[in-house]
Amino acid sequence: MKTNALLIIDPQNDFCNPGDANGTGKGSLYVDGAENDMERLALWLKKHRQAVDYVGITLDSHQPNDISHPNFWMDKNGDFPAPFSVITAVNVENGEWTPRFDPKKSLDYLKTLENQGEYPHVIWPVHCVIGSTGAAIYQPLMDSIIEWTVNGKFYQTVAKGTFPFTEHFGAFRAQVPDSNRPETQLNQGLIKTLDNYRNIYLAGEAKSHCVANSLKQILEEAPELADKFIVLTDAMSNVTGFETLADPIYEKAVKMGVRFSTTKDALL
Repeated sequence: MKTNALLIIDPQNDFCNPGDANGTGKGSLYVDGAENDMERLALWLKKHRQAVDYVGITLDSHQPNDISHPNFWMDKNGDFPAPFSVITAVNVENGEWTPRFDPKKSLDYLKTLENQGEYPHVIWPVHCVIGSTGAAIYQPLMDSIIEWTVNGKFYQTVAKGTFPFTEHFGAFRAQVPDSNRPETQLNQGLIKTLDNYRNIYLAGEAKSHCVANSLKQILEEAPELADKFIVLTDAMSNVTGFETLADPIYEKAVKMGVRFSTTKDALL
């Protein structure tokens, strides 16, 4: 068995780039502090590049017309919802919001999401559009990953969110998998890859959403891996306004043997 894997969740410009003094280049869904998280992680990887055996990176990957984006929905006046609005199945049934694409599938998605007790359906700013600058890996971290590969190593990327009719927070499956879309279903291959390592270090953005749901999915779908995970708490930050949303997930993780450390203390 190999020793150390690093799984980085969505270290992309739209989450991590704070922009310049004028705000130019700022990520559309910038997470406050994310650039510092990724720079700490880059330094940690650089310091431990000999000891890290595997680097996996998830990439949020959306179409402009995505169920989580404003332009997927409209009200009676034809207006799009404001970012950070919450849309429920009742809102749709009451005619407050109408999906512009496949109304039945969209309503069924909301109902299933709510019945499963997943996060509420929040509308985000358009982000991580496939092929865009915002979808690229934050450069200081990318530089460190490239340096890590010099000794003959190869990193793995995992696209998530490509199917526009479901959110895909976690690394391992969509919030509501679609039986006809393999890319939304449980990623058994990634789970098997990670199971080859004694320690799995987890970092990325955002702590409140995609990192937390990646951890939640492991606890539910592959609990035997729980005690391999080490969460690097100073290499992730919450989306502003959602600071306590994931607390139950992290509390459950502690009880199931997940370890927590920092880039300063996690010495390989």
